[in-house]
Amino acid sequence: MSANRTLAQRLGRVLETVTRQSGRLQETPAYGSLLLGRVSESQARRRVRIQLILTVFILATNLIGIGVAVLLLAVALPSPSIFSDAPAWITFAVAPGYVAVALALGAYGITRRTMTALRWAIEERKPTLEDERHTFLAPFWLALGVLVLWGVGAALLTTLYGLTNKLFIPIVGFSVSFCGILVATASYLFAEFALRPVAAQALEAGQAPRRLAPGIMGRTLTVWLLGSGVPVLGIIVTALLGGVLLDNLSKTQLAVAVLVISTAALIFGFVLMWILSWLTATPVRVVRAALRRVEKGDLRGDLVVFDGTELGELQRGFNAMVDGLRERERVRDLFGRHVGREVALAAERERPKLGGEERHVAVVFIDIIGSTQLVTSQRPVDVVGVLNRFFAIVVEEVDRHHGLVNKFEGDASLAIFGAPNRLDCPEDEALAAARAICHRMADEMPELTAGIGVSAGQVVAGNVGAKERFEYTVIGEPVNEAARLCELAKSHPGRMLATEDVVRGASENERARWSLGDTVTLRGHDHPTRLASLA
Repeated sequence: MSANRTLAQRLGRVLETVTRQSGRLQETPAYGSLLLGRVSESQARRRVRIQLILTVFILATNLIGIGVAVLLLAVALPSPSIFSDAPAWITFAVAPGYVAVALALGAYGITRRTMTALRWAIEERKPTLEDERHTFLAPFWLALGVLVLWGVGAALLTTLYGLTNKLFIPIVGFSVSFCGILVATASYLFAEFALRPVAAQALEAGQAPRRLAPGIMGRTLTVWLLGSGVPVLGIIVTALLGGVLLDNLSKTQLAVAVLVISTAALIFGFVLMWILSWLTATPVRVVRAALRRVEKGDLRGDLVVFDGTELGELQRGFNAMVDGLRERERVRDLFGRHVGREVALAAERERPKLGGEERHVAVVFIDIIGSTQLVTSQRPVDVVGVLNRFFAIVVEEVDRHHGLVNKFEGDASLAIFGAPNRLDCPEDEALAAARAICHRMADEMPELTAGIGVSAGQVVAGNVGAKERFEYTVIGEPVNEAARLCELAKSHPGRMLATEDVVRGASENERARWSLGDTVTLRGHDHPTRLASLA
C-alpha cells in the first residue's frame, strides 16, 4: 500500500492548505452537512427535508432583507419619511399586506414549484436531459422568483409613494431594489446548498448541464457582483441622491445614510462570501476526509458527487482514483494468492526478470499419507474439501512464520523460508512452522496424516521459465533433500524429520525441542545424512 499511501498523502497535503481555514475534520457527512441527511434516506423524507430547508431559509433571508429595507428608509434616508410624510394606509396597510402575500408565495409557491421540477428524483426514476437541466437551473429560477416578488414590491411601493411625493421615487426604489438583489443572491446560494442531494442524483445519471455562472470562478464573480458590487453602487447612488436632495438631506443625514448603507453592504457582503466560501470548502473537506481513509488503507465506498463545478470534477476524479486503487488491490490480491504475497510485492517493487540469486534458505516439504486411498474412497468434491482444509493449515502456519508456500503439487506442498524475504534464521522459522502444522493436523484433522521433511542450505532463488511465462521458485539440493525426508517421515513414528544441519543452524531454544537420531543415505544422495526428530 506504500505507493497508494504516497499518492493519497500528496493529494492530501495540497487539499489541506485549502481546508485549513475551515478546520480539520476526521469525517464529514456525505453531502457536506448533517442538515442534508444521509445518502440512504428515503426520497419521501428527503423531499420533506429539502422543502423545509428551502422554506426556512427563504423566510429568514426575506425577513432580514425587509428589516434592512425598513432600516434604510427610516434611518439612512429619513427625508421624506414614509411614516410621517406619506399616507398611513400605504405604510401600515398596503406595504405589510404585500409583504405577507409575497412571503406566502415565496415560502410556499416558489418552493413547491421547485420541488415539482424535481419530481423525477422523488419518483426515483432516471432523469432525462431536460430533468437534469431543470435540476441545475432550479436555484436560478428560485432566486429569479424571489427577485421578481421584490421587483413587483419595489414597483408597487415606488409608484404609490411617488404619487404622494416625487422625492419618494428614488428613495423607495433604491432601498427596496437594493435589498431585493441581495436577498435573491442569498436565496440562490441557499438553494444550491439545499438541492445538493438531488444534484448528486443528476450528476450520477449524467454530465451536469451548463449553469448560468459555470465553475467556481463564475460563481465567485457573480456573488461578488451582486453581494459587493451592487452595495458599492448603492453607496454611489446615495451620494448622488444626497447631492440632488441637498435641501431635504443635511450633511449629517447624508453621512448617516452612507454609514448605514456601508454597514449593511459590509454585513451582507460578508455573509454572502461566507456562504460561498462554505459551499466551496465543504466538497474539499469531504475529499480530504476520504483521503485520510485512503492513507490508512481503507478503499471502501465512493464519494457522493454533489457539486457541478470543478469541485465535482475533483470528487469524481477521487472516485476514479480510488476505483483504480481498488482494482490494483484486487489484482494484487489475486496475484498474491497464486504466487505468494511476498513474491507479488517483490515483483511490484522491481521489474521481474529471468534468473536468480544464491540464498541460504530452509525448506519444508509436506505430503499426505495414503492419498491414493483418500481419492478412491471419497467423491472428488469431498476430496477437494479435505485438501482445502489441509492446505489452509499449511498456508496459515507458513505465513505466520514468515515463509512462502511456493508450490501445491497434488496433495503435497513446498514451503520456503528465507526467500524472497530474507530471514535472520530461516531454520528457526521452518522448524517452528513444521511443528505447528504437525500439532494442528493432530488436533483439527485427526483422520488425515502427513509426512513432513525439513532441510536447509544454499539454493538459487528466482524466476524460472520463459519471458512470456515464468514463476518464482528455488532450485538446489535442500529442496530434493526435504522431499526425500518427507518420504522417510511417512514411516517414522513422529511423521516429521529434519536434518542435523537444520537443527544445528537453529537457535538454542528451538534446538532443545529436537533430538538427533540415526544416520541414513537418502535416495539419490551419495553422502549420509543424520536425521533429527522431535524430542
